[in-house]
Amino acid sequence: MDGLINKNQPVINNLLATSAAALVGAEELLAKARHAVSQWVVKDGRVDGALLERHQFAAHGLSWMATYVEGLRQMLGWGQRLEAAAQFGELEKLILQAAFGEYLKQLAGGIAISQVEIVRPGDLGVSDQALQALYGQETAVLMNAGNTDAVRMRIATLIKDGRFGHLALGDETLDLVRDQFHRFTEQQVTPHAHGWHLNDQLIPDAVVEQMCELGVFGLTVPESDGGLGMGKLAMCVVTEELSRGYIGVGSLGTRSEIAAELIRLGGSDQQKQSYLPRLASGEILPTAVFTEPGTGSDLASLKTRAVGDGKTYKVTGNKTWITHAARTDMMTLLVRTNPDEVGYKGLSMLLVEKPRGTDDNPFPKAGMSGGEIEVLGYRGMKEYELAFDAMDVPAEQLLGGVEGQGFKQLMATFESARIQTAARAVGVAQNAMELGLGYATERQQFGKPIYAFPRVAGKIAWMAVETMIARQLTYFAAREKDSDRRCDIEAGMAKLLAARVAWANADNALQVHGGNGYALEYPISRVLCDARILNIFEGAAEIQAHVIARGVLNNRN
Repeated sequence: MDGLINKNQPVINNLLATSAAALVGAEELLAKARHAVSQWVVKDGRVDGALLERHQFAAHGLSWMATYVEGLRQMLGWGQRLEAAAQFGELEKLILQAAFGEYLKQLAGGIAISQVEIVRPGDLGVSDQALQALYGQETAVLMNAGNTDAVRMRIATLIKDGRFGHLALGDETLDLVRDQFHRFTEQQVTPHAHGWHLNDQLIPDAVVEQMCELGVFGLTVPESDGGLGMGKLAMCVVTEELSRGYIGVGSLGTRSEIAAELIRLGGSDQQKQSYLPRLASGEILPTAVFTEPGTGSDLASLKTRAVGDGKTYKVTGNKTWITHAARTDMMTLLVRTNPDEVGYKGLSMLLVEKPRGTDDNPFPKAGMSGGEIEVLGYRGMKEYELAFDAMDVPAEQLLGGVEGQGFKQLMATFESARIQTAARAVGVAQNAMELGLGYATERQQFGKPIYAFPRVAGKIAWMAVETMIARQLTYFAAREKDSDRRCDIEAGMAKLLAARVAWANADNALQVHGGNGYALEYPISRVLCDARILNIFEGAAEIQAHVIARGVLNNRN
């Protein structure tokens, strides 16, 4: 490896100042693109839905451009925090300059918003002349020297020992939490994850019980309600480490996070007192029951009915893609309580208690049945289709006690859910990178480790760079949430980028494995399957881009 490195390729001088100046140019590019796209989709001072759909490619491209610019902004902040803490070493500097070098080039030349779609400034109404005017000296330096082959080779050397750069959490407690869950994952998750996947089995109860003891399910629940009272940033740190071992383990806390937030924000005092302590302790494991066949992200078309008489609701309908439905004690169930109200206004949320199922009888509750959906990955909790046939639910289980609030209540949890999903994606990305690095340093070909070949090492070096971008963007969204600031756009950006990075890392790590990567016995085959779902659930990439576009065009970021 050393023989492949150009020792005369130094870190760019005055890197933080150079990056800050280049960021200004990127922000100006975004402003010009936003102005141009606004001319196409804004009518009477507001984003017009029909126009936004007609110009979807440009609008979604604007979302990706905004995500890249925000990612660079957060990377600069990361570097500045490290500099202040005397932790801005050679590796961190190279990661920062590679991030700027690559993303600036893509901003100018084209961003791949999928494998078959590349959006360029011209697609967003930015002329070549206007684009050239944004190229300052600092931008040119970073574009030309930021992410060269020599830089990637040096990064590859510096990460060879498994250290991928300081995270700049800036909180000793969070560092301790990360270390604790790193150890737990190494001891209790990583050695068994691939067997759970291959056998398509539920994560063992013993592991779930240990997670209860560690406080995973009550991490963000207030101390007054029986939780640990930590913030969303702590949730990200824990989720990332657990997902690094197995996405199923990292996802176990998602349903508790959603249920607790639903009840904390929208529940009655009695519902809060009854459920929050038991959710926080893990005594109750919940499942989110929202999606229906044929509706997907179009919740306004939801059909499952709940007919009430003041004492009881009778629920009839079908749900699909319900994760962890059998081994849970409660459903947060989105239903239509008012058939005369079309769209979102007729929806309500019910808290439906149910007995835990068994292998022989997964759904023992009267009026409820279901069947498993076999899936490629994301297997540790299992997916189900559910059917309800006049299932009885006591009227006092209506969340908040008022009908028609279900969609509003659910929307209040989406920021947290998407931040948590972004953290899961970062953990999967980290896992893929570590698997790729481990294989590349051990696998011998032509008399040397394949990590000695530049295109192998370069792939893994870029994984280290882009995983850090996704991580810092996710941490930023979490900090915004912890500061009680609206962060739907930031959460969407974090989820959008982190999901793509997880898939790219997994795909490239499998490529590093060669034919062995296609063999079931190698964990990277599992990680590839697990990574693919991240671009779909909690809002598909296209939905995320649409949400971000509305926010950007309404100047909400």
